[in-house]
Amino acid sequence: MPSSAVASAREILTRLHDVMAGRNPAQAKLNAVVGIIAEAMDSEVCSIYLLRDGVLELFATRGLDQTAVHVTKLALGEGLVGTIAEDVEVLNLDEAASHPDFAYKPETGEERYHSFAGVPIIRRERAVGVLAVQHSEQRKYQDVEIEALQTVAMVLSELIANAGLIDTAQTGGDRPQSTAAVRLLGQKLVEGMGSGHAVFHQPRIVVEHTVAEDVDAERHRVYAAFDKMREQIDRMTREAEFGVGGEHEEVLQTYKMFAYDEGWARRINEAIDSGLTAEAAIERVQQRTRQRMRQIDDPLLADRMHDLEDLANRLLRIVSGQMGTAAQMGLRQDTILIARNLGPAELLEYDKRRLKGVILEEGSLTAHVTIVARAMGVPVLGRVRDVRRLIAEGDLLLLDSVAGNVFVRPSSGMEEAFESKLALRQKRKAAFAALRDVPPVTQDGHRITLMVNAGLRDDVAALDVTGADGIGLFRTEFQFLVSATLPQRERQQRLYKEVLDAAGNRPVIFRTVDIGGDKALPYLNKADADEENPAMGWRALRLALDRDGLMKVQARALIEAAAGRTLNVMFPMVSEAWEFDEAKALFEAQRAWLAARVRRAPAGIRYGAMLEVPALAEQLDLLLPEIDFLSVGTNDLTQFLFAADRANPRLAERYDWLSPSILRFLARVVAPCRAAGVDLGVCGEMGGRPVEAMALIGLGIDRLSITPAAIGPIKAMVRSLDHAALRAFVAGLIARPPRDMRAALTDWAVQSGVDLA
Repeated sequence: MPSSAVASAREILTRLHDVMAGRNPAQAKLNAVVGIIAEAMDSEVCSIYLLRDGVLELFATRGLDQTAVHVTKLALGEGLVGTIAEDVEVLNLDEAASHPDFAYKPETGEERYHSFAGVPIIRRERAVGVLAVQHSEQRKYQDVEIEALQTVAMVLSELIANAGLIDTAQTGGDRPQSTAAVRLLGQKLVEGMGSGHAVFHQPRIVVEHTVAEDVDAERHRVYAAFDKMREQIDRMTREAEFGVGGEHEEVLQTYKMFAYDEGWARRINEAIDSGLTAEAAIERVQQRTRQRMRQIDDPLLADRMHDLEDLANRLLRIVSGQMGTAAQMGLRQDTILIARNLGPAELLEYDKRRLKGVILEEGSLTAHVTIVARAMGVPVLGRVRDVRRLIAEGDLLLLDSVAGNVFVRPSSGMEEAFESKLALRQKRKAAFAALRDVPPVTQDGHRITLMVNAGLRDDVAALDVTGADGIGLFRTEFQFLVSATLPQRERQQRLYKEVLDAAGNRPVIFRTVDIGGDKALPYLNKADADEENPAMGWRALRLALDRDGLMKVQARALIEAAAGRTLNVMFPMVSEAWEFDEAKALFEAQRAWLAARVRRAPAGIRYGAMLEVPALAEQLDLLLPEIDFLSVGTNDLTQFLFAADRANPRLAERYDWLSPSILRFLARVVAPCRAAGVDLGVCGEMGGRPVEAMALIGLGIDRLSITPAAIGPIKAMVRSLDHAALRAFVAGLIARPPRDMRAALTDWAVQSGVDLA
């Protein structure tokens, strides 16, 4: 915090401390507060609005008409004040009336004021009021002034809470409003099922004392807390019990780096210098982190902010003496853990024998905690809303992340259905496991190649578990996504070699780095990632060819790692044949460079491309003579064909993979590939669903790369097929598509005895 902001905030906090310590009624204190703030900030208007009975009521003002106090009221989202409270965001305007949410309240007499700045008053992570200042001149408030307002708003939160002015219904209780059974929906992060009793990761720590009596003493408390927190993190990263190696180790090292970040410690000390207690200073910096998180569209950057928030929670518990997380108190029974978010180190503190699942209010597929949970084998359901309102500590929970839901306080019927599904799942898993060493051959003797998608070292173990033919898609970008800096060539080479060693004689197809778009890297130029349509922007091969230094390093790492073996490399998002040619030439140049230095080379390099951009299908005559294999990426291909963002929930289920458009497009790709003798496969979710996979095989596609969990079901389906009959049936569907292609395929499968379970 700049020194001027520190001085301004400290001056206000010193005077507020005296007001808060006085015996005056709450209204008198608020009246004094607005006067202090207005005077210290040389502001013509200072007003406090508090949330009461669901509306924001003007409680105190200096500068507006006093008759408006307790008369002017705004709903959440109404006007500038309502917008601040609803969004829990700051507004700083040089002309208030120009804002689209401006709402004029004539009784306030505010028409003569132009500039406006407002900050939320936050209690338990929710806005319970708004602190606003106004001037008649048109000007933006300086950052130091906004910073001072936010610090004062934190102190106001304590004052109004102690005065009983906060609407407790708005701050959230710890008990659900109902004890009835309820089903909550979420996003599958780590697949699995589990039942247990609800345990909240940590009780809320509410900062009760915000103004420091002795700044030096508060600073020493923070120093001691930092030392203790870092000692805890060091111990946990040393004692992690699951497997050696894997991306989770890199995740923990990145997390540890945050714990030792001096910039974070400096910001907390600056907040203490402004007059806050150690607890309030940590919470103040944490509020800024939350505000930044709400503004971040990049999921990878947001995940890193979650790590920092996790550490702030840990530091706050240490400095406040409230050390009792659920992990430290110990799990006493089968448990489903609930948290807003978790850091990877915190998850490692739990007893894996009793931890049956995790529910997160936030979370994402690329979050660090997801990576660690996958390594631990713990199912995780993310993006579950209102958990504290709907779940109580100790409630029985039935978690089914496969279906994307959790049952809270289930009825006996729900429990029976869950147990039946779990037993059936276990039985099916056992049946699929029995197929591990059985080849995926149709009843009329046609061999289908089933491979797995992977992105972590630990994922390679799925080859032995499932009996898959190899890795049809190894996503090399994951190493880039979980790293704090660009992975060096030696690190990349080590990962690729370990994957090849673990795969043995089974092929591994490495997809070159697919970053950019929704997989932006914080250590690349952020301006490059600010795109309106990131899925169709500067990403994948486009980015790699522009940043050819990045691709050269990866090419050399892959070539060196595959010494003495066959290297299969695939380029993502090829739009035109020349892009493939440039990428291949880059690899060949690196191979020649290494050969000139008498480095051991791969036995051979097979080059492939991903068909995700429909335009590439129009250049297959140029592309096919140059490639060894082609893989269709059905996820991106579908959204490009239909101009439908797959991340948009309103469109996610609208366009069926079994649409005639998709199947006819693929049929037009199969014919030239077969004529050219080029191996054609599909990697993507489409190949992992039995009916869709059956359709792909019916089109003549004989290689599928899918999730490890899908290998068993798809293998069972393949072994129940008559390949020739299926080809003939699908050809007829393509020629004259029925109204419901899915129903037609399903009916044929049932009549033909195909296993679609």
